[in-house]
Amino acid sequence: MLNRRFGARLLGPLILCNLAAWGWALGAFHRAPALLGAALLAWMFGLRHAVDADHIAAIDNVVRKLVQSGRRAQTAGLWFSLGHSTVVVLATVVVTVSALGIEHWLGIARQIGGVAGTLVSATFLLGIAIANLVVLHGVWRSFAAVRKGDAIDAYAPGADLMGPGLMARLLRPLLRGITKSWHMYPLGFLFGLGFDTATEIGVLGLSATQASQGMSRWQVMVFPALFTAGMALVDTIDSVLMVHAYGWAIINPLRKLWYNLTITAASVLVAVLIGSVELLGLMGDRMALHGPLWAVAGALNADLGYLGFAVIGLFVACWITSFIVYRWQGYHRV
Repeated sequence: MLNRRFGARLLGPLILCNLAAWGWALGAFHRAPALLGAALLAWMFGLRHAVDADHIAAIDNVVRKLVQSGRRAQTAGLWFSLGHSTVVVLATVVVTVSALGIEHWLGIARQIGGVAGTLVSATFLLGIAIANLVVLHGVWRSFAAVRKGDAIDAYAPGADLMGPGLMARLLRPLLRGITKSWHMYPLGFLFGLGFDTATEIGVLGLSATQASQGMSRWQVMVFPALFTAGMALVDTIDSVLMVHAYGWAIINPLRKLWYNLTITAASVLVAVLIGSVELLGLMGDRMALHGPLWAVAGALNADLGYLGFAVIGLFVACWITSFIVYRWQGYHRV
């Protein structure tokens, strides 16, 4: 109940922020319908980018980790989106300060930032996949032991499921690196260095400035504000929903083991899929590689938003399937 109230209190101000951003846009552009259309486009950029597959995979994996360790995770998506949006805001400020040579600068930023952002995203997701494989092994051993009749108290929430092995010790720093929701801010910033969406908003602001003579800088900043508001709302909704889904599993020790088993397997699959797609897409683009594999990787990279919706659907399906199988197999009576 406390988590639900906190989630409601969190989403309320975000909805107000979206309304405030639109109030700003209406006040600035009420006499320019074309610019209101551009504002709507900026907001929709934020809504769409929030469901990019790398966003969803990173947020959901971190939420699962924080919930399992007993930490509050509802704001993980918010901090991630704020870090990402910081890149957008800074890029727009650069655009508004000087239009001289900005196209050349944006071209360089796209090349350098695109490589950096993709490498950070792919490396993080593949690292999470490796760590989750270790966790999956530990959870499976614990679950199998409980089914054989071992004491369930030994596998209560909070137990170290990673085991004492060498790989477990090596991978613990990766999992422990993000121990609070606000740690997602620098990760979101690094993810945002791809500059693809930042460039879209920057060019949008530059075009708006050229289309309307005498537009002030504060008016141009309406566009990144709308982008930020939209993306923060959707990413926060994602993390709040995932907290509720994981919370169902934490109530009962065996339920936690069963749920961790199914959702961790899904997390590994998603992280490997998205990380590999990004890495293959980067290799194909930078090394000018051709062939069916590179063509598929390029096409998937161009439609990460659709993959993001698929990831959300997968996690929801895992939660529903976990609940049904848990009841059907009678694990709740163990």
